[in-house]
Amino acid sequence: MFSYGKDLLTVGKAIQILNGTLKATLSLEARTNILQSQQYVESIVAKHQKVYGINTGFGVLCDTVISEAQTKTLQYNLLCSHSVGVGQPIAKDLAKLMLICKVQSLTKGFSGVNWATVERILWHIEKDIIPVVPEKGSVGASGDLAPLAHLFLPLLGLGEVFDENKIVPTVEVFSKYHLAPLQLGAKEGLALINGTQFILAHAVTGVTRLHYCLELADVIGAISLEALMGSIKPFEARLHQVRPFRGNQLVAQRIYHLVKDSEVLKSHVDCERVQDPYSLRCMPQVHGASRNAWLHLKELTEIELNAVTDNPIVFGENDTISGGNFHSQPLALPLDYATLAAAEIGNISDRRCWQQG
Repeated sequence: MFSYGKDLLTVGKAIQILNGTLKATLSLEARTNILQSQQYVESIVAKHQKVYGINTGFGVLCDTVISEAQTKTLQYNLLCSHSVGVGQPIAKDLAKLMLICKVQSLTKGFSGVNWATVERILWHIEKDIIPVVPEKGSVGASGDLAPLAHLFLPLLGLGEVFDENKIVPTVEVFSKYHLAPLQLGAKEGLALINGTQFILAHAVTGVTRLHYCLELADVIGAISLEALMGSIKPFEARLHQVRPFRGNQLVAQRIYHLVKDSEVLKSHVDCERVQDPYSLRCMPQVHGASRNAWLHLKELTEIELNAVTDNPIVFGENDTISGGNFHSQPLALPLDYATLAAAEIGNISDRRCWQQG
């Protein structure tokens, strides 16, 4: 059981929730956090304090005060006006991961959303009724505004959803389940569309898929080492103790144990070859460097999984900060780095194929 607002979300747990092998619920802490944050926002509105995103316009209109009567209309229009993504829908699982990540962020209690809004998002996850999100539209630097706007259009009864793997209008699903659209309160629209959940869902997927590739790369490398009658010496632990990168050591250990009892390699012990080609003896360094990149991406992804990435951040009724937590750069750079890392394990595998040829 995973409790939003109480437990730390990891890449592994996010994938388990996605696959339905881990049940996720809203904790008592989540309810307390959300209700307190909502009260802060209501107090700001009632006192007519000028706070960005709560009772002002957005962007260049940040100094334009919005009346209490127009606040709900503003939140509705915010989602509609940013639902301008184009292209094919992203994979249903990717959109579902976005929902999972968003719930974890909102339950921290710094976003000012209503409890009913979070409950409705969780309903979509549990019923596997997932919003349709176009693949193009995010700019990263200003958060994932367009993808997140599409993700939360169904809260208003708008947009389309996957229902039993068919794309249907949200209004049909609401009729089927006897649901009514939500009416968003002050700041809710901004809290929903401001964030990094689009890039974060890609990061979670990337961490998972790259790990699988890295595990296979070591096994494939060990098979190649046998086939080419390579030496086991480059994989001895003491060699990597004097250059102790975590990834290098792990790869050397894995390959060493995969081939240590190989009769094929034993037949090579007394041959006259001085050393093996790079693509064999440098596997710990090359696979290991990709492992290091993966470890870095995983570390930063799990920080983001438990972060608050909308704007402004509500710490109290007299304590809000308008900042830049929505900016995706902390994930963009390691994702680019991990892409190079993935390419390199393919590159060295290709060189081993040439050795066999």
